Amino acid sequence: MRIDRRDFIRAGVFGVTGLLARPALSGSLLDRQAGNTKGGYGPLKPVAARNTGEKILALPDGFQYNVFGRTGDKLSDGSLTPNMHDGMAAFPVRGKIRLVRNHEVRSKPGSSIAPADVSYDPVAGGGTTTLDIDPVTREVTHSFVSLSGTLVNCAGGPTPWGSWLTCEETTIGNATGQVYHKDTAPGGGYAKEHGYVFEVLAGRDRPSVAIPIKEMGRFVHEAVAVDPATGIVYETEDFKTSGFYRYIPNVPGHLAEGGKLQMLAVKGKPEYDTRKGQKNGVTYECEWVDIADPDPVTAAKNPLAVFEQGKAKGGATFARLEGAWYGDGCIFINSTDGGDAKLGQVWRYRPKGDGGELTLIFESPAKEILDAPDNLCVSPRGGLVICEDGGGENFVRGLTQNGVIFDIAKNMLNESELAGSTFSPDGQTLFFNIQTPGLTVAVWGPWERGAL
Repeated sequence: MRIDRRDFIRAGVFGVTGLLARPALSGSLLDRQAGNTKGGYGPLKPVAARNTGEKILALPDGFQYNVFGRTGDKLSDGSLTPNMHDGMAAFPVRGKIRLVRNHEVRSKPGSSIAPADVSYDPVAGGGTTTLDIDPVTREVTHSFVSLSGTLVNCAGGPTPWGSWLTCEETTIGNATGQVYHKDTAPGGGYAKEHGYVFEVLAGRDRPSVAIPIKEMGRFVHEAVAVDPATGIVYETEDFKTSGFYRYIPNVPGHLAEGGKLQMLAVKGKPEYDTRKGQKNGVTYECEWVDIADPDPVTAAKNPLAVFEQGKAKGGATFARLEGAWYGDGCIFINSTDGGDAKLGQVWRYRPKGDGGELTLIFESPAKEILDAPDNLCVSPRGGLVICEDGGGENFVRGLTQNGVIFDIAKNMLNESELAGSTFSPDGQTLFFNIQTPGLTVAVWGPWERGAL
């Protein structure tokens, strides 16, 4: 069924009102132990998981969590849970909370994790798993492989029509001597080319057929966010020099039927570099330049083949764009090592006409405040939830409407990155992953006490 504009508005369950209406003021507004009067939830302390007794997280007073979905656990379909848990989203499916979860697997050519008739590349080990969670017990009731035969499934994003878009963070493929990922040695030897976006139907109880949406671009993908009012998909790129893209589908809600890929440019400032010299609250008027060849053959050995097309037409440069999420009519994106201190920036893009506005809403001046923001999501109560991928300790942080950033959770298990933050459809449970050794947590408590 084709979806029109009104369908998108009705389906926009991921929208949030009043989110970050004011720009962040300053990194000096940090209060890592902020109480509810400042939007936070108070100091963190180690808490034992309710279902296992392990002390994996530190949380504010009054919060609890369960842990499940570990690497190696047997799924309901008999498969073993892959490693490298990353981006994720929650959907309401038949009275359950359904999590669709990425696995950022970088394995050498081997075998896929689902039957060959539905896998994209039979020798690629990445993809997604799906977990059904009981909304009362917050325990897994059913699980299965939902996409297979892809590589480096880092992040992605939910759609208003009930699917998960999973993105490959590599452009490697069949030929040897290719660049595998932005920081790794050359490789190759796969059965198919990689670097694409795939769609996983959240309501499907078996693996989705893995079909690459090539017109959405072949580059080092990270995350996507969909504007429910228009059906336009916004895409981030995780490279030291990154572009911010949008895909305008020919038929909203039917991405595989083709569309146009474009890259953001700052109006009047061709090839503008956003990576340094910025001020919190600065706003730029934007325009979009067309990408003539979204699936260039040269991308196999040059992951920047799409970016270079956009930059040559005046497109803007960002530093490692990672998380993306829709809320309050805007797209929020993280630049993981952007900013003068190279510790991260949070940007807001507001669609407006055919151009739009780009605003820097937060830039970290110190790693104690925010260190390498990666995945993010919008909370049902009007703030941002930001996962860290920095060196040493890693936190899940909250960012309030008036620019206060505070701690939500601390990884007590190890120094692995945190990823995949997403709220349950009823807003009562926050899910996220510890990427290594690979596990998922469900956190709940008095969210109404603060900004999230």
